[in-house]
Amino acid sequence: MPNSYPNLLQQLNNVVSLPSVSSANFDIDMSNEIVINYLATQFEELGFSCEVVPSPSISGKEKFNLIATLGKGPGGLVLAGHTDTVPIDDALWSVNPFSITEKDNRLYGLGSTDMKGFFPIIMEAAKTLKDERLSEPLIVLATADEETSMLGAQTLARLGKPKARSAVIGEPTGLRPARTHKGMMMESLQLRGQSGHSSDPALGNSALDAMHLVLSELIEFRQELKVRYQNELFEIPYPTLNLGCIHGGDNPNRICGHCELAFDIRLMPGMHIDEVRAEIKSRVLRITEPLGIEFNLTPLFTGIPAFFADENSALLKSAESLTGHKSISVAFGTEAPYLQSLGIDTIILGPGNIDQAHQPDEYMSLEMVQPCIEILQKLIIRHCISGAA
Repeated sequence: MPNSYPNLLQQLNNVVSLPSVSSANFDIDMSNEIVINYLATQFEELGFSCEVVPSPSISGKEKFNLIATLGKGPGGLVLAGHTDTVPIDDALWSVNPFSITEKDNRLYGLGSTDMKGFFPIIMEAAKTLKDERLSEPLIVLATADEETSMLGAQTLARLGKPKARSAVIGEPTGLRPARTHKGMMMESLQLRGQSGHSSDPALGNSALDAMHLVLSELIEFRQELKVRYQNELFEIPYPTLNLGCIHGGDNPNRICGHCELAFDIRLMPGMHIDEVRAEIKSRVLRITEPLGIEFNLTPLFTGIPAFFADENSALLKSAESLTGHKSISVAFGTEAPYLQSLGIDTIILGPGNIDQAHQPDEYMSLEMVQPCIEILQKLIIRHCISGAA
């Protein structure tokens, strides 16, 4: 780390050292309270006022979100990130995942890129501007459970918080502004028939036979979606439906009484989770009801809506101008749809690259730190100080 930023390296090390894994496995899921409290203390020292907002947790571990605000009034710029990380296997790391190791012009550590590393960069950008007179507030948002359920962002959206004009989500985009990403839904489809001795088909009602018909229907539906929704901004310019895993029956000489399929759909902008789920239910019921097969469709998680920034986004134009990059699409989901649902002009722009995330020896390249600080400072000036956005 350059000598001019010793505090940034220390802040990054401090926040990475605080474990905050979120997981669908409740045995390893953690509270993020310690990270939220640390960030609140640091931003209060920079003059921000802080509000901690709890989120209800299904794992029993306490979850919290932070809204740190510098300045007052309507409008404002949000700089947003999540405080949780994915689970890890320590044995696969060559460095300590819970501290920052600087080597080869990289900063290694769990969350360095995805995305605890964004918060110390925000602090560095804000501290040189904190004595400026703000015409609109600067708001830092730190959320819970982005890696699993988007629980933090959903909680805040339900509460109508924060209120602002613009928002930058600092997910790793290689400092290129991202205007769109696909959504995601993961579903479990369960069929229940009647088991019986395989020597006489009349003794049962095969859930596996019914699932064969359902699979064909879903494959047909997949082809229809490919025709209905096309967007050349994406590398894969259509929705995908993946038949992920299937389980059914218990013995070769027994009619299958139960069969379950798990699948996911990557949604294009313009597709809505509830509408897609309703269409799947309708299509499957047309198969199962005449057969006397019980059918249930259960979300495996709440899903992530697709995101598309406003065509006339002033923030997107600012970011393209400041970075020198035209906007891109990204393949991963973010909290952007939830901020956008509050009427906030939202984009995705952050340091690091997504191919370093969710990997052993996760790192952020040092060469991205200073450019990110400068971009954030200029965005703050344009959207909070000069009013020139």
